[in-house]
Amino acid sequence: MDLGDVCESLIIWLGTFPNIEVPRNTPSDLSDGVAISEVLCLLAPDWFDEEWLAKIKRDVGDNWRLKVSNLKKVVKGVNDYYEQVLRQQIESFQMPDVNAIGERADASELSRLLQLVLGCAVHCENKHEYIQTIMQLEESVQHAVMSAIQELIQKEIPSTVPGDTYKQLELEHHQTTEQLHAALAEREELAQRCHELQQEVMTLGEERTALVLESEKLVKRLKDINSPDDPDSPYGQKQQQIHRQLEQLKQEKFEMEHEIDESRLKSEHMEKQLNELQQKNEDLNSMAEQARRWKDEVDELRHEAVKVEKLELTLDSYKKKVEDMTELRKQVRTLEETNRSNMQKTLELEDELRKSLCFKTQVESYKKQVQRLDAELTEERQRCDKLSFELKRTADSLEDSEQENHRLVSENQRLMDHQDEIDFGPRTSHIAQSLPSPTSDAPLSVHVMTPELEYVIKTDCTVLVH
Repeated sequence: MDLGDVCESLIIWLGTFPNIEVPRNTPSDLSDGVAISEVLCLLAPDWFDEEWLAKIKRDVGDNWRLKVSNLKKVVKGVNDYYEQVLRQQIESFQMPDVNAIGERADASELSRLLQLVLGCAVHCENKHEYIQTIMQLEESVQHAVMSAIQELIQKEIPSTVPGDTYKQLELEHHQTTEQLHAALAEREELAQRCHELQQEVMTLGEERTALVLESEKLVKRLKDINSPDDPDSPYGQKQQQIHRQLEQLKQEKFEMEHEIDESRLKSEHMEKQLNELQQKNEDLNSMAEQARRWKDEVDELRHEAVKVEKLELTLDSYKKKVEDMTELRKQVRTLEETNRSNMQKTLELEDELRKSLCFKTQVESYKKQVQRLDAELTEERQRCDKLSFELKRTADSLEDSEQENHRLVSENQRLMDHQDEIDFGPRTSHIAQSLPSPTSDAPLSVHVMTPELEYVIKTDCTVLVH
């Protein structure tokens, strides 16, 4: 369908709204967005309130930039109404080009904007009233408006209805729409048939009137020429023929009137079916709205559950923080006590430092003495290390000598015992007694401790002890 024709039909539909003071008869009248905004206020006054209407600038004249600004506000308000109130997504629907509407009052783009407004009308709270108004329009306008509604419904994607419920409602809505279109088509066909029958009746009535006039003329002429009661005369036969034609025409007229009555009854029956289908469509729309409300409640409950989980996690983190704060308070108290003790020590050290300043000269002399003593101590340590090394080496030699001495004494004793066994008794005993005892502490001649070595060892041991 041509968008220009759709735009004209939607402008006619827009003219059915009362209490709209601004003109709205042409695309130029609607290009500033003022009339459309007032219609939206009538459709959904809770959403498009006076505060929103005050943002629409009036008396914009030929300033197309102000017109485009108004139209952008209208399109944004309609989009928000679809998403937040109707819970529907219309992203697949081609949005109107507000620049084209504001600059040159483009009828095609204006038809898309009016189509969105029409969608608001058939989904708002008073939709039954507006649908009834649409049904009272002319057939061509009504057909164009219904096509626009159907196209918009196909583009709508409910975001809050569960999948199965939405598919079922969409199927029922599609079937109801098809039945509605079929009823409208049949109604148009019956209306056309009634019109044709009325035309035929009018034609037959005109023919009957002409025949009656002609019959009257012929009867008058027969009265002048022959007796009207003579059926055998030519005029009498013609009169009978005319009477038969009149009777035939009357019969045809009666049959046509009967046909018209039957068509009228059938049309009334179809109108009744159409009303029933409209009522069913309204019931389906109410069911869809109820399903949307249920889905909204479920979404809200889920959102609340997520909030509760987040709050529980936050509460746990706060509990941990409170425990950590308790531990931190203990640590702070400990640190404060330590700080106080450190401050006391610092004060004491400062007092000692002030006292020690007076002994600076003495300290300098002490430092020199300490340096001198350190040097002497270093020399003594080196000498001590040397003597310790010599003492260790001497001790090792002494230990080896003692072990060798012990071995020789043991060997000597063994040899003496063996010799005693060989020699005779008394002599052997006398010789054994004259020899030194193997356990004697007398040192061997090879390990004699000189007085000088003994003095050195005693001196080193004294130094090590001190």
